[in-house]
Amino acid sequence: MNDKLLVAKTLAAVLDGALSESEITKLLETPKKSEMGDIAFPAFTLAKSLRKAPNLIASDLAEKISSDAFEKVVATGPYVNFFLDKSNTVATVLTTILKDGAAYGTQPQNGENIAIDMSSPNIAKPFSIGHLRSTVIGDSLAKIYQKIGYNPVKINHLGDWGKQFGMLIVAYKKYGSEAAIRENPIAELLKLYVRINKEAKVDPTIDVAARDWFLKLENGDDEALTLWQWFRDESLVEFDRIYTELGVEFDSMNGEAFYNDKMDEIVDILAEKDLLTESNGATVVELEGFEIPALIKKSDGATLYITRDLAAALYRKRTYKFEKALYVVGNEQSGHFKQLKAVLKKMGYDWADDIFHVPFGLVTKDGKKLSTREGNVILLEPTLKEAVKRAQTQIDAKNPDLANKTAVAHAVGVGAIKFYDLKNERLNGYDFNLEEMVSFEGETGPYVQYAHARIQSILRKADFSPEKADLSALSLLDDESWEIIKLLQAFDATVARAARTFEPSVIAKYSINLAQAFNKYYAHTRILDENDEKNARLALAYATGVVLKESLRLLGVDAPEEM
Repeated sequence: MNDKLLVAKTLAAVLDGALSESEITKLLETPKKSEMGDIAFPAFTLAKSLRKAPNLIASDLAEKISSDAFEKVVATGPYVNFFLDKSNTVATVLTTILKDGAAYGTQPQNGENIAIDMSSPNIAKPFSIGHLRSTVIGDSLAKIYQKIGYNPVKINHLGDWGKQFGMLIVAYKKYGSEAAIRENPIAELLKLYVRINKEAKVDPTIDVAARDWFLKLENGDDEALTLWQWFRDESLVEFDRIYTELGVEFDSMNGEAFYNDKMDEIVDILAEKDLLTESNGATVVELEGFEIPALIKKSDGATLYITRDLAAALYRKRTYKFEKALYVVGNEQSGHFKQLKAVLKKMGYDWADDIFHVPFGLVTKDGKKLSTREGNVILLEPTLKEAVKRAQTQIDAKNPDLANKTAVAHAVGVGAIKFYDLKNERLNGYDFNLEEMVSFEGETGPYVQYAHARIQSILRKADFSPEKADLSALSLLDDESWEIIKLLQAFDATVARAARTFEPSVIAKYSINLAQAFNKYYAHTRILDENDEKNARLALAYATGVVLKESLRLLGVDAPEEM
């Protein structure tokens, strides 16, 4: 039994129904200092119902608990602190990981789909660092949810429709070159887009022309559609190349244009339910608690993002029958998704409660916001190449005779960028610093990868295999071993928390803590020395390697066997 479940079960028995096991489990904490215990229960929650001071409640509970499953149970102020039986916990954790391997912590498939709207770069614009966050957060969440039993459906809702295409068509017709675009598609389209937006700031007729061209596009004008299809096809070639570099795949590439023929149904449903009103020539849905209504159609008849997203939500519910639908989209769109859910609720769709916006903060450079429109971007493809190059340089210096250096450098360089993004809590954002990302020191992906590779080297030297592991003389009761065991035991709870909070950073930080704990142990312990503890030490190293590799996998990062 998981030790937290054991603690919850023990407390529930003495609380006589005041809290359920699941309620207790959610309240359990890990003390900041190991000498204070392994698991702590805060008694504050019971103060109101029991009409007693939390420290007195904690003292009473500690006296009532008598279980051979714990080394001791003590009250420390308002907390009940549990000291686990180390021998039993060490044996259980190591035996389980030796048996399960990479499947450790995996939950049975529950058959439920979880739709994840992610990445969604704009056609005819380069794939920049700004698009990285949605891509790697969404990909990691898919892996995390699969680990706990869901079937993820990864959807790349491409930005392949909208007024920006009207703007791009105006730019191309005004000063574009077909030959230049065919030779270097995305770079040339970006130049056109930046140039036309600068001109539009001083020439209002450009904005009018862009709106006219987009309306032509929506109405099926041959020239507009031909140019749009060309821009789209050229963009997908570059996007596919970058997704291959990142190791990210999708179940659906249906972008905004896919819903062109599905929006009329939305408007019809809204009309049938008498939810549409007119406001200044536009068609809207009034929403309580919102300063502005949901704009369904503009006065010129053009549709908006929300109309398209309503159609997409309904299509996805019908197609995938999702248990949850996640939208991994920047924090600046939070108002949009609140409106989306509110309109769906007014339409009578209770499953709107199963839709979650997973927002994230911005990536900046030298503290400045990045903008494609302003021409201030960090392009992802050359950045990945530079990261791989830097990784290669460090590998050449540390291990010049390493086999498969090119593949390892790719895993380290690309993994470094992904890990750095994911270790930051979603809403915080971060300032882009490639040198810091690819460092083998500090809280980085290469640091965790190197800890894993070091473990594999130890296991190779010992010719260790989990099938032959002998744990009959198991001890490992020293403090440094115990810190690793507690972290290993917490892996499934860590994955569950990452899923519950839509926060891959939980796993990234966990992997850093585990790598640091092992490196501390390695610095003070001669793992390969022949004595009674050798098998146990190797089993501990193996288990740590398994969980480090699986943690990195859940972040979409490879774990090389050698570095």
